[in-house]
Amino acid sequence: MNKKKSLFTLLILLICGNISAQENTEEFNVNFESFTLRNGLNVILHVDESDPVVAVALTAHVGSAREKEGRTGFAHLFEHLLFLESENLGKGGLDKMSARIGGSGANGSTSRDRTNYFQTVPNDALEKMIWAEADKLGYFINTVTEPVLAKEKEVVKNEKRQRVDNEPYGHTMYVIDQNLYPEGHPYSWQVIGSLEDLQNATLQDVKDFYNKWYVPNNVTLTIAGDFDKAQAKEWVHKYFDEIPQGDNIERQEKQPVKLEKTKKLYYEDNFANLPQLTIAWPSVYSYAEDSYALDLLTTYLSDGKNAPLYQNLVADRELTGNVQMYNYTSELAGQLMLQVTAYDGKDLDSVKAAIEETFRIFEKEGIPQKDLKRIKAGQETDFYNSISSVLGKGFQLAQYKIFANDPNYINNEVEKILAVTTEDVMRVYEKYIKSKPFIATSFVPEGRVELALENSEEAKIEEEKIVEGAEGDFNLNADVTYQKTPSSFDRTMEPPYGEKPELIEPEIWKTNLPSGLKILGISNTEVPLVKFSLEIPGGLLLENKNKVGVSNLLAEIITKGTANKTPQELEEAIELLGSDIRVNAGDEKITISGSTLAKNYAQTIDLVKEILLEPRWDEQEFKLAKQQVLNQIQRLQADPNSIASNEFRKVIYGKNSILSHNTLGTKTSVEKITLQDLKDYYNNYLSPLSSSFLVVGALEQQEAVVPLRGLAANWQVKNVEIPELPEPKMPEQSQVYFYNVPGAKQSIFRFGTPALAAGDEEFYLAEVMNYRLGGGSFASQLTQELREGKGYTYGIRSGFYGDKHKGPFMISTGVRSNITGDAAKLIKEILETYPESFNRNDLEVTKGYMIKSNARKFETLNSKLDMLSEISNYGLDNNYIKQREKMVQNMTLQDIKNLAEKYVDPDRMYYVIVGDAETQLNKLNELGYGEPVLLNPSAE
Repeated sequence: MNKKKSLFTLLILLICGNISAQENTEEFNVNFESFTLRNGLNVILHVDESDPVVAVALTAHVGSAREKEGRTGFAHLFEHLLFLESENLGKGGLDKMSARIGGSGANGSTSRDRTNYFQTVPNDALEKMIWAEADKLGYFINTVTEPVLAKEKEVVKNEKRQRVDNEPYGHTMYVIDQNLYPEGHPYSWQVIGSLEDLQNATLQDVKDFYNKWYVPNNVTLTIAGDFDKAQAKEWVHKYFDEIPQGDNIERQEKQPVKLEKTKKLYYEDNFANLPQLTIAWPSVYSYAEDSYALDLLTTYLSDGKNAPLYQNLVADRELTGNVQMYNYTSELAGQLMLQVTAYDGKDLDSVKAAIEETFRIFEKEGIPQKDLKRIKAGQETDFYNSISSVLGKGFQLAQYKIFANDPNYINNEVEKILAVTTEDVMRVYEKYIKSKPFIATSFVPEGRVELALENSEEAKIEEEKIVEGAEGDFNLNADVTYQKTPSSFDRTMEPPYGEKPELIEPEIWKTNLPSGLKILGISNTEVPLVKFSLEIPGGLLLENKNKVGVSNLLAEIITKGTANKTPQELEEAIELLGSDIRVNAGDEKITISGSTLAKNYAQTIDLVKEILLEPRWDEQEFKLAKQQVLNQIQRLQADPNSIASNEFRKVIYGKNSILSHNTLGTKTSVEKITLQDLKDYYNNYLSPLSSSFLVVGALEQQEAVVPLRGLAANWQVKNVEIPELPEPKMPEQSQVYFYNVPGAKQSIFRFGTPALAAGDEEFYLAEVMNYRLGGGSFASQLTQELREGKGYTYGIRSGFYGDKHKGPFMISTGVRSNITGDAAKLIKEILETYPESFNRNDLEVTKGYMIKSNARKFETLNSKLDMLSEISNYGLDNNYIKQREKMVQNMTLQDIKNLAEKYVDPDRMYYVIVGDAETQLNKLNELGYGEPVLLNPSAE
């Protein structure tokens, strides 16, 4: 679970690449130093001087597995609580400080086995971060009061509604884990816990949990980045040494499970339009010997067009558009997961039969050596991608320390990957899958129980009842006193900044080829990788309103083979290089992007050339892609967040603009599209003229450009005119729109108005203005008032979303259903008062963040690629970051007020709400914008 948004799963080092697959790869080594304080705190330091930033992470060896039945959800609750306040940082804690120091935003995540807190900051703020993290560990728990606890319970409830209760298939893992693990097993409940348990938790329960698990001898501190190691050690000792050690904490015994028999369950899902089958088998714990072969097995069976499950279920039988299979390991046990969302009306018994047939074929044929090599080549690239940031390195070092009891596992684990053989893959298949009992869940649309597996029992799921006025009041403004924890020095004094980091902008080179193709690049040898992006203007802008979805379908099939390679052969050629090539169609462009080991760049570009210039136009692949898109459209029609986004586009751009459509198209438009439509789009609109190729990584300019000459020379030049669009206008007065989803546990908001194009002179200044409104996460007023002040939501943000064409200012959030009207009114009030309430302190915090955060602008290859894209798309100067610094420095309070009044006027906005009309619709009259327009009256 995550405080602000889901943290990507950091398990890639379990599949961290076959170095021998690339014979000339030098041995890679992550240098670090580790030591333990007298109180038991584990400290790991990794120096990386490539950028003036440092990542600090505090990882506690406590997750939901340390909880007890009847008291679940505590570990995740603490992930929330530890950001709110501490004795010496005061209210707002690290969140408040992050805005001033230009940090990436204090964040955290909770798993079954650990909870972590992390942030990347300019390196002049390292002492501040060490001070703040020490305050979490030793000087926090006294600040948790009854009102604070009551409010944060509401936030967690909203997170569960957003992630589970209001999502299609949201209860799947609850049903799987409850039945896969025996009663009382620490993995039998969910990380987010039971809402009933949380509601019943007392303040003393919470303090007891903290005092037991949040002690130095159960915590690891990692510091990674550009810093002086000796100085960092001094600070660590200063701020952490006097925090007392806790009681001795023993490692938990491994608790793998064994099923005695197969169990099948079904559930009629209010938010599901399509049937979904999920199967789980007991597996192994993290770093077990068999985990490496299981990773390879699941990847081989399910990933890509060569995968047996794809071949049988997607290509041959046309039961689904996608199959997922993965090895989900945790500290104490693991589970093999296989998930298929079937096409509309497909019986899940037919899906299960196809899976079993695939397994029988695999039993006879096994995994070919070339596929073992192909998979490992991709894993090597994944490994380098995972540690391309200092935060990624810090995460992994902590994970190895806690779960493998050795941070140096980061340098040794690859040997275990290399030892896996084809025989090992077959052995683990027979040991964990073949003829073994499993748990199977069938989540089907309401009223379609016949699609579930035969002989399934109904799953027991307790749905939360949303009751008007059920939540208790809490007063966070009441004066609260508590006894402060003594210290040998004054911890209320925030440490000073260190030496100001020098912003060194990367050197950008540019060239144009005779065909008109622009090339921009940055050379960077930090990791032996290259990332690239070919941006071709057009996308949705060049489509026919009656056949929306053509560019998206073209992007789907253009990588499905070439004139000289079958889809399987092309995929294999890419993966044997350890490369990745993707094509995406957006509102204003089609993008061909990818990553590769630097030494394989030229060969990868040869494949890009073949994909782009020699399309296969495979009828079968077109048919499959069309089915998959229709399936995706149908799934999203039941997702309240997707509904809200689609309806918001319609009201912002109006029916006469192509931008009012989703790039996927609709069921009606996609069904009309033919393969000839894709060919026509390709022949008429894909041209090197006005296109840009962006490249960053371990290459010099000449090495990057030479392989592109053949592509550009053979790519036919066409003059492509982007049609003029009607410019969206602010409404003269606000209007409320409502889309009814009966029984919704949340109401989804999309509030906003047409505003600016990204290239407009005031676009960046408007982003600066919005930082304290809703762009600064926990530094923003919307978050502070709706989440921290009221507990109405798990998260809320606002932003400007223009591209080359004018886009909207938009506020997005999900709030608990029974306060829909109150939340909408509060947002309106914040917008009304923002121009006047924005004060000198807000201006200083905004300036501090916008300028100091520039130290993090160029850390990763992706951030450098984004920088090149902005320069290319909007005609910015190479030094636009420094130009923007001056703009920010010169901004005044009056500038902020003028921008706010101009672009965030609540009386000239569209208010789109997706929720339960029966209970919430009538309340929205109180906003003062007349009768809401019901967007789907047939659902009334």
